Amino acid sequence: MKPKLDCLRGWLLLLATLISISSYAQTRITGKVIAASSKLGVPGATVQVVGAKVAAVTDGNGVFSLTLPAGRTRLDISSIGYQDQTVTLSGTEVTVTLVEKSNTLNEVVVTGYTTQRKKDLTGAVAVVDLTDAKKQPVPDAVNMLQGQASGVSVVSSGEPGQSPVIHIRGFNSFGNNSPLFVIDGVPTQSVSDINTADIATMQVLKDAGAASIYGSRASNGVIIITTRKGSGRVKITYDGFYGTQQPKGGNAFHILNPTDEGTLLYQAQTNYNTLNPSSPTTLGNAIYGSGASPVLPDYLVNGTLNGVAQSGGFASGSPAVNPSLEFADPTGANYYQIAKANKTGTDWYHELFKPAQIQSHNLSVSGATDQGSYLMSLSYFDQEGTMIETYLKRYTIRANATYNFTSRIRVGENMAYSSTQNPQSQSGTLVEGSPIGFAMRENPIIPVYDIGGNFAGSAPKGLNNPRNPVALQYNTRNDRGQYQRIFGNVWGEADVLKNLTFRTSFGGEYYSDWNHQYQTPDFYNAEPQYTIATYLENGYNGGDWTWTNTLTYNLVKGDHSLKVIGGIEAYDFINHNYGGSTQGYFTNDPNFVNLTSGYGTSTNYSNSNNLPGYSLNSLGGGESLFSYIGRVDYAYKDRYLIGGTFRRDGSSKFPDNQYSNFPAVSAGWRVSQEDFLKSVRWLTELKIRGSWGIMGNQFNALDANAYTLYGANKQTTYYPIGGGAPQLGLSVSQIGNPAAKWESDVNSNIGFDMTLFQGKLSITADYYAKTIKDLLYATTLIGTQGAATVPAYNVGRMTNNGIDIMISGQTNITRDLQFNGTLTFTTFHNVIKQIDASGDPYFDLDGRRFNGSYIIRNEVGHPVSAFYGYKIAGFWNSQAQITAADQAAQKASAGAVTQYQPDEGVGRFRYEDGAHQGYITANSKEFLGNPNPKFNLGSNLGLSYKNFDFSVFLYWVYGNDIWNNVKWWTDFYASFPGAASSQTALYDSWTFSKQSGKAPIQDAINGSNASTNTVPNSYFVEKGSYLRAKNMTLGYTLNPTRLSRIGITRCRIYVQAINLFTVTKYSGLDPEISVNTVAGTNGMAQNSTTDFGIDEGAYANPRQYLLGLQLTF
Repeated sequence: MKPKLDCLRGWLLLLATLISISSYAQTRITGKVIAASSKLGVPGATVQVVGAKVAAVTDGNGVFSLTLPAGRTRLDISSIGYQDQTVTLSGTEVTVTLVEKSNTLNEVVVTGYTTQRKKDLTGAVAVVDLTDAKKQPVPDAVNMLQGQASGVSVVSSGEPGQSPVIHIRGFNSFGNNSPLFVIDGVPTQSVSDINTADIATMQVLKDAGAASIYGSRASNGVIIITTRKGSGRVKITYDGFYGTQQPKGGNAFHILNPTDEGTLLYQAQTNYNTLNPSSPTTLGNAIYGSGASPVLPDYLVNGTLNGVAQSGGFASGSPAVNPSLEFADPTGANYYQIAKANKTGTDWYHELFKPAQIQSHNLSVSGATDQGSYLMSLSYFDQEGTMIETYLKRYTIRANATYNFTSRIRVGENMAYSSTQNPQSQSGTLVEGSPIGFAMRENPIIPVYDIGGNFAGSAPKGLNNPRNPVALQYNTRNDRGQYQRIFGNVWGEADVLKNLTFRTSFGGEYYSDWNHQYQTPDFYNAEPQYTIATYLENGYNGGDWTWTNTLTYNLVKGDHSLKVIGGIEAYDFINHNYGGSTQGYFTNDPNFVNLTSGYGTSTNYSNSNNLPGYSLNSLGGGESLFSYIGRVDYAYKDRYLIGGTFRRDGSSKFPDNQYSNFPAVSAGWRVSQEDFLKSVRWLTELKIRGSWGIMGNQFNALDANAYTLYGANKQTTYYPIGGGAPQLGLSVSQIGNPAAKWESDVNSNIGFDMTLFQGKLSITADYYAKTIKDLLYATTLIGTQGAATVPAYNVGRMTNNGIDIMISGQTNITRDLQFNGTLTFTTFHNVIKQIDASGDPYFDLDGRRFNGSYIIRNEVGHPVSAFYGYKIAGFWNSQAQITAADQAAQKASAGAVTQYQPDEGVGRFRYEDGAHQGYITANSKEFLGNPNPKFNLGSNLGLSYKNFDFSVFLYWVYGNDIWNNVKWWTDFYASFPGAASSQTALYDSWTFSKQSGKAPIQDAINGSNASTNTVPNSYFVEKGSYLRAKNMTLGYTLNPTRLSRIGITRCRIYVQAINLFTVTKYSGLDPEISVNTVAGTNGMAQNSTTDFGIDEGAYANPRQYLLGLQLTF
C-alpha cells in the first residue's frame, strides 16, 4: 500500500509545482495610461504585449489589465492623437504617459536635407497632422492637404485621375505655380501615384528660411514626404473602404423642358418682330412647326426619302417616320434616322452622370530589430467616375529596409512601383467640347437612342449642332491610358568621426505612359466630329536621377549646439514623346483597330477633321542641374536660435546665366525660456522667429527655351516671299532666348509659435512678404517674325503678402469624453508690378466665345487672373432712353461717335462708362472680379467617447469670384438657337411687359451682339464663396481582448460621408473650380495654373458614402 501512496504524493507534488510555475509564468499586469498634458486617463488606448497575441484596451479612466505570457516584458501603447510608446515592465503595475502628437516640442520633423526638433525650427514649416489628413478618401497626397495646413490652397475636381491644383502662399509666377515635392529625400514634381496609406509624415516648407536650400526649385514652396518605416514587433495592417458616389441631383443646368423650349423660341421670334416690324420673321422652325403656337413633334428625322431630304420634326403617320426606313451604316457612309421625340425631356446631365463605386485596399507588413527595419505594402485603388466611362485604377507596391552593418554604418533603400489606368477620352472639363459642355446644350427633346437602338443626335434641322454626350463617352469606352512608374532611392550613412556623418543617396524615377483613342463616325450629330473613324496612339517615357552627398557635423557643448551641413547634388532628366494616327477602318471592332489597319488617304494628308491620313510625331527633351548645398543651425542655451542656408544652382536651361545663388538667414527666440516668463504657468512655449532669403524658379522655361529650333511639316507648303513655286526645306519652329535667367523670389517672414495650458492649445501665426522678379513670360512677336513659338523672357515682377494661422487644441471634457480641434487660416494678396520691359502694362488670357475679347486680364496694379469686361448698369428700357444717351455721347465726343454704346437696343444691357468719357469704347471695360479668395479656412473637429470616435472636417473658401460661362450657352437664346436653354432665359429675362430680370431680351435673330453676349461683361461673374462639409466620420474600435485570440490587436470600423453638403450662392454645378489647362496661356511653359476660376461645365465633386475597416495583426 505504501508504494501506491508514495506514487500519489509524487503526482500531487508535480501538479502543485506545475500550477506554481504556471502562476508564475502567467503574470497579471495592471496599469493606467495618462496624457502628458492633463495627467488624466486616456480611454481607448491599445496596450499590446510585444511578441505575443495579447492586448487590452484602456477603459474610460485609462485603466487596463492583461495577463503577461512567460518571457515577455515589453508593452506597446498607442492611441489616436498621441505618440506611440514602448515600455519595459519591472513589476506588476505600470503607469504610462503618452504625449500628444500636435504639441510635442521634441518631435523630430524632416526639413531640408536634415531633421530638427519642432522647438528648434526658425523657418515657416507646417507639420501636417496626418490623423486628420488621412481621413480623406483621396487617391493622392495633394488632396490630403486641403484645409490641413495653413498657407496651402488646394482645388480638386470630381474627375478620377484629375490632378488637383495646389498653391503655397498664392501665386509666384505667370506659369507653373506647383511646389517641389521631396519623397524620402528624392525631389520630384509628381505625387499623384503615391499610396497615401504609406505616408508617415508631411511637412510644408513655406518661407526662404526653410525652403531656400532647394534653390531654383523652391519658389513655389516645398512639400517633404516621409514614408512609413518598420518599427517594433512584426505587424500586419489592413486599411480599406468601399462605398458609393452620388452625382449632383435635380435639374443641374436649370434647363427648360421641350414645351418651354418651344415657348422660348416663339417668344424670341415675337420679340424680334416687335423690334423689327418692317422685316418680321416667320414663327416656328423645323422642330416646332410654323403655326401660331409651337407644336411638339412625335418624331425627329434626318435622311433622304425618294430623293428628298427629310430633316426636322414629324407627326405620327407621316411617311417619313416609317420604321422600315431606319438604316445606319456603322462606318457612317449612309443613314436614315428616326428618333421618337422625348416630349417630357431628356435629362442629359443624369444620362451622362450615374452613381458609381469607389474602393481602396491597403495591406502592409512591417517590423524591426536591433539590426534594422523593413516594410512592404500593397495597395489597390479603384474609383469609377460618376461620369460614365471614366475611372481611375491604381496598383502600388512599396518596399523599404534599413540595415545597420555596425553601430557607425547604416544603409537602406526605398522603392515603389505604381501602375495607373485612366482612360484618355474626351472627359476633360471646363471647355466647350467636353461631354459636360454638350450635356448642357443638347436639346432635351432629343432622346438618347433612336428607334433602331442607334444613338440619336442633333442632325435634324432646328436643333443646332451640339453632340450626344452619352454617345461621345460610349464611343471612347475602349480608350486606354496606362501609366507606370518606378520611384525610389538607395542610401548609406557612415559616422566618419564622433560628430561627423557622411550620407550619400542615389534616387530617381523611370516612368512610361501609353494611351490610345479611337473615334467612330457620329453621323447623328449636325456637325459630326468624325466623318470617318480615326485612331490615335501616343505615349511618352523618361526618367531622372538625383545623387546627393552631404557631410553633417553635430556638436553639443555646454550651452552651445551647432549643426553644419555641406554637400553637392546632381540632377539629370530626360524624356521622349511619340505618337501616330491614321483613319478609315472597315470595322469598329477594337480587336481589329491599330495604326496599320487604317487605310488612311492616298491622295492627300488631311481631311475634314484636320487630322492627317497618316501622321507620326516624336519629340525629346531634358535638363540638368548641379548644386552646392550649405546649412548652419546654431542654438545657445536652447533659447537663442539662428540658421543660415546657401545653395548655388547651375542649370542647362540658361546657358548665358548658368549659375545663381540662393541664400537665406533665419533666427528664433524661445521667449518662454527666459526667467521673466517661467513663472507664467499657463504659457508652455512661446517662440518668435523671422527669416529672409531668396528662392528661385526655373519651371517656366522650357528645356530648349534658349535655342532656336527648326522643323519641317509635309502637310505645309512654304512659298517664297516673292511668290512662285513652293519650296521644300526647314522653317523656324521656335525662337531661342539664351539670355533668359532664373525667376527669383525675395522672401521675408515673421511669426510665432505658442503653446498654452500644458499643451492643450497651440497657435502658430506667420506674416510674409514676397517680391518675385525676373518673371518668365512669352511676349507677343510682330507678324514678320513668323509663326514660330515665342521663348520666355524675364520681363515681369509681382508681390505677394499674406497671413497664415494654425490653431489646435485638445481637452478632456469628462473622463470618457475627449475633444480635439484644428483650425487653419490662409489669406494672401497678390499684385502685378511689371509685365513687359518695354512698358506693356497687361496681357490677356482666354477668349472663349467673345469675338477676340478676353475674360482674364493680367495688368500692373492688379492681381493675377482678374476678370475684365464691361460692367452692366441696367437695361435699355425704351428707345427714348437710347436716343437721349446717344445725343449726350455725340456732345461728349464732339461728334466723333453717334452712339453711346455699340449695338444698343431696347431690352439689351446698358454698360457703365468705366472710362468716364461719356460713351462706351474698349476703354470702358473694368475689372469685374477676382478668382483668388480673400481667405481659405479649414476646421477639423473631433470627439471621442470610450471606443467611439467622431470627426467632421469643414472647408470654407470666401471672397472669390467665378466666371460662369455656362450662361453664355443657356441664358441667351441667340447664342445657340435650337439647343437647350435655361429657365432664366424664359422666366427671368427682360420683356416688354415687365422690363426687368437677370437676362436681356431674348431675340431670335439679333440677340447676339456687343450689348448682350458677344463681349465679356459682368453678367457672367458670380460670387464663388462656399462652405463644404468635406468629411464626416463615425468610428468604433472593438475591444481587442477577445480578438487577440485570433491575432488581431486592433480593429476599427467606421462610416464616412464625403462632401455631405455645400453652402453657396453660386448657381453652377460646383463652386470648387479647377484650372483650365486647355485654353493655353500665351506661350507660357508647361502646367500654367493662372487660367482658373472659369466654369464651362465642371466635373463636380460627388457626394460619397463609405464603410471602412482598419485591422492590425
